[in-house]
Amino acid sequence: MKLRLQALTLLLLLASLLPAAARKVVFHMEDYGIRPGEFDNTGLVQKFLREQGGTLSPDDRVVLKFRSGTYHFYDREAAEREVYISNHDQWQPRRIVFDFNGWHNLTFDGGGALFIFHGVVVPFALSHSSGCTLRNFSVDYAQPRMVPMEILESDTLRGTTFRLPGWVKASIGDDGALWTSDGEFRDRPVAGMAFDAATSHLVYRAGEFGVDTRGAEELSPNVFRAPRWRNAALRPGMVVAARTWNRPTPAIFLNEDRNTTVRNVRVHYAYGMGLLAQRCENVTLRGFSVCLRDRSRFFTTHADATHFSQCKGRIVSTRGLYEGMMDDAINVHGVYLKLRERIDDRTLLCAFEHEQAYGFPWGNTGDSVQFIRSRTMETFGKNAIAAIRPHDRRELLGMRVFRIEFERPLPAEVREGEEGIGLENLTWHPEVYFARNVVRNNRARGALFSSPRRTVCERNLFDHVSGSAILLCGDCNGWYESGACEDLVIRKNKFVNCMTNYFQFTNAVISIYPEIPDLAAQRQYFHRNIRIEDNDFTYFDRPLLYAKSVDGLTFRRNRLRPSDEFAPFHWNTESVRLEHVRNAEVE
Repeated sequence: MKLRLQALTLLLLLASLLPAAARKVVFHMEDYGIRPGEFDNTGLVQKFLREQGGTLSPDDRVVLKFRSGTYHFYDREAAEREVYISNHDQWQPRRIVFDFNGWHNLTFDGGGALFIFHGVVVPFALSHSSGCTLRNFSVDYAQPRMVPMEILESDTLRGTTFRLPGWVKASIGDDGALWTSDGEFRDRPVAGMAFDAATSHLVYRAGEFGVDTRGAEELSPNVFRAPRWRNAALRPGMVVAARTWNRPTPAIFLNEDRNTTVRNVRVHYAYGMGLLAQRCENVTLRGFSVCLRDRSRFFTTHADATHFSQCKGRIVSTRGLYEGMMDDAINVHGVYLKLRERIDDRTLLCAFEHEQAYGFPWGNTGDSVQFIRSRTMETFGKNAIAAIRPHDRRELLGMRVFRIEFERPLPAEVREGEEGIGLENLTWHPEVYFARNVVRNNRARGALFSSPRRTVCERNLFDHVSGSAILLCGDCNGWYESGACEDLVIRKNKFVNCMTNYFQFTNAVISIYPEIPDLAAQRQYFHRNIRIEDNDFTYFDRPLLYAKSVDGLTFRRNRLRPSDEFAPFHWNTESVRLEHVRNAEVE
């Protein structure tokens, strides 16, 4: 009896320590006027966030419930905020519709709804949040800023005649070129990728090409002839996804969040990435897809389907469909800073170098940092951050240069010079689990991994990815995306006729290609402990595995099935090609 009383007393004590105000709060969005229909819901969303956001405790479990249907959101009343998004154009301010800044324990349940956005907006942003879930909805835009051009006629003398679908609003501009518009923006497509209308595959060996519509004339409604657009690879029946090089906004932006889940969500188009997570800890995607809404389009995103920049904890992506992107299904990496100046033996000025990756935090006090020589990609000299602050601005927002003080004296070779020294934050790298996904009919690459922590890529289907299905990179010279793989397993995947075009770093179906300007001078090895086992390759061309600068590589028990769907064309005629690799086992 005494033990029971002690246990009851302990339970009462624990209960008294729990937040008294914690509760479950359910909002039915229809009660706030937010409902399906052709009208603009954006102003009502902003009113709801302003009025209800302040009534919630960080311990409340909050549910936002939508009924099914089609909702429209315009950019005119969207929230405006200065936000710097990794690997995107830094257009400021951003317009955000669902801006959950500082929300916790939120479940956003779309109820199977389709959310259609108008203009250049970020549909969803979660910043400085924790324990949040987005689920059960689809995202699309009323008029994508990439347009499908159905080729009607093409020759190298008279140019190209093409048809635009009825939803594209196009006209000839003052410069004589074709411009598209939805009333809020104007775009002039300058580049394109060709799709086979029958299969939705990217056209074999068509590559990425310029789209020159100067001097175009409209022959009939939405049918144009561009006399200066001459491309021998184009044929009637092909569809060209024409676009600019801009990438201002992802569909879903996660910023400095913890424990975020995205479940049963589909992104049909984004003017950038489908989902971009930056400085987040633990992100789980279950049934998240970047996929076509219907077969009238052949494309989805202007860049990657999912992208993780300097995250930590665990990244999980399972049972997704990724198709029609203009870049990778997943890209996981850190960010190298470049040394600008050595102030003293413990203090450095270091900077973001890429134009699409700056303006956000890079490190915290106590984080572990190692240095890397840009020319050879050799690492040395680990240390820990004692203090870090912006140097070129008063605040982190928008800054490029950090002043970093370290706990211990720095090696003498850590100084500015011709070779170039980079800094990698070892604390901000995640474990990765990418499994049971379908990646198909996209440009460039399928999956790109750059993390030294445990990474498993298994039971995925890579179907007609037009470049390498899997790329392991690492680059302190151009993209400044950090992270050598040190424990990576690629197993039980199916690769079906990938590599129908050639892109940067795509030397084989699986391409291990760190950017090393002076490989001959390298004495270390960049990647380590990579196992490629029990996969199925259906292939029409020879290069299956290319590896550079690896210590510990296994390629075994993989089944190879030749195909005659296309003719071989790649410059690399070796099934397995190794450069500066040791401890390799190839069966």
